[in-house]
Amino acid sequence: MLFHRFENLKVHHFNPHLSSGEGPVIEGQYMYFRIVTKKAGTGSALHYHPNELMAFPLSGKINAVVGRERRIVKPGTFVHMPPYARHGFVACEDGDLQYLYIKDRTWTLIGSAQDEALPDQARSATEVARDFAAGKYPGREKDAGQSQAILDGLGRCYYPMIDALDAPPSSGHHEQWVEGTNLSFGFIESPQGYSQSVSAAPHEFFFYVIQGEMDAEIAGEKKHVLEGDVVQIPRGAAYSLAITRHARYAGVKSTAAVEAQIDKNGAADNWRG
Repeated sequence: MLFHRFENLKVHHFNPHLSSGEGPVIEGQYMYFRIVTKKAGTGSALHYHPNELMAFPLSGKINAVVGRERRIVKPGTFVHMPPYARHGFVACEDGDLQYLYIKDRTWTLIGSAQDEALPDQARSATEVARDFAAGKYPGREKDAGQSQAILDGLGRCYYPMIDALDAPPSSGHHEQWVEGTNLSFGFIESPQGYSQSVSAAPHEFFFYVIQGEMDAEIAGEKKHVLEGDVVQIPRGAAYSLAITRHARYAGVKSTAAVEAQIDKNGAADNWRG
């Protein structure tokens, strides 16, 4: 299946010892594509992981830390967490938080606290949940000296893409992209009547429709795509998009670097247990 809606998928709570975040996950060849919800005033402890993380709030506000920099992030701003970057997201007190959450598959969806060493292999979600339910801390012994979390030298990690998600539409097709180590994030607007056709997608591509409608065909599978739909385009697949009502959508693509690494070593796949 190449067309998805998050509300039709199972909700997971992957890191109960580190975060209140819950949400479904769509597993691609090179990335995990999720939507995460956190109740007002709840969030995650400062933590890190070897894979890259990208986040884009859709509603609510994030009290965000990346490295040493803290900001209040509203919908319309993209947040980039390079591999090993220390980070934490807390939903502000005035409302629940919902954001797109994308990680590459060089590691799993399980992180480590800022003051502990990474395990040699990521633990599965099943193992973590079992330990947590039994009252056992699922991470490693606290030892800040063994942590690989990066706090400094990360550069600018907050990228305003649009003033508000309900801002007036663009006058023409417009794309903004931020390319990281393993993933690239794009915020895209396309006017009614815009179309594109690609014979073979050079990278894996997921996108979430924030506003608008389009007719999409992916590898021969067709759908009239609406707000809230997720479109999954495998690397190498033919696809076409035809915008039928001005569309605003957020997308993520794999990079050549992560494709080469996962093609050689395989993707992390033990998050389920």
